[in-house]
Amino acid sequence: MVLHEGVPLKAVFFDIDDTLYSTSEFARRARANAVRAMIRMGLKISPEWGLKELEEVVSEFSSNYPSHYDKFISRLPAETYQGINPAVLVAAGVVAYHQTKLAELNPYPDVVEVLNLLARTRLIRGVITAGLTVKQAEKIVRLKIYDCLTPSAIFISDQIGIGKPNPKLYQRACESTGIEASSAMYIGDNPTYDIDPANSIGMITVRNRRSGKFLDSEGKSRADFEIQSFWDLLAILRERFHVKV
Repeated sequence: MVLHEGVPLKAVFFDIDDTLYSTSEFARRARANAVRAMIRMGLKISPEWGLKELEEVVSEFSSNYPSHYDKFISRLPAETYQGINPAVLVAAGVVAYHQTKLAELNPYPDVVEVLNLLARTRLIRGVITAGLTVKQAEKIVRLKIYDCLTPSAIFISDQIGIGKPNPKLYQRACESTGIEASSAMYIGDNPTYDIDPANSIGMITVRNRRSGKFLDSEGKSRADFEIQSFWDLLAILRERFHVKV
């Protein structure tokens, strides 16, 4: 593990999901609310069975699949929604999910506080995230962190045409902001999709081990640093990289 002593840090890039907010916990709550909404509309299943089936759909077709609830209904026995238009059930699930998003999609409190402090520095503050363009951009807006970021330093895999874990995505972010990889830090939660590719091009890597489904996973390489909160990150920036904030 390289500690990059004396490296003049110029940029800090962040993953979004399970780094700036608890994606896994939020998604489970939102899906549970969607299932309960469909049950209130007359769907005859238990909340536990419904959530399990819906999470299987997400696992099998990916979180970016556009018709989770249609696929969910199609997997259920016809008698569970007999006499009910399936489109109404799908709409109820979609509405409940988005209402949960409106009410509960929030960053970790320390994330906002630390990003506000970093916004006072000369550091480039960016995002390197995987996912659909509008979906990931929407998260930045909903999390209310855009004002803390450098507008030209937001890189979304779908928009760029390079996906994680391809190191070219990280290289593109560094090149586009005019810095060497060794002067850029990347904070993410996934050892294979975040840490390994960033390490491979010489970025300074920080693994967020606060929460998420990759908490106990290991990649091919180790992060330079590990954190449990953004206060840990701030301490690293101050003590190891002499960031005055």
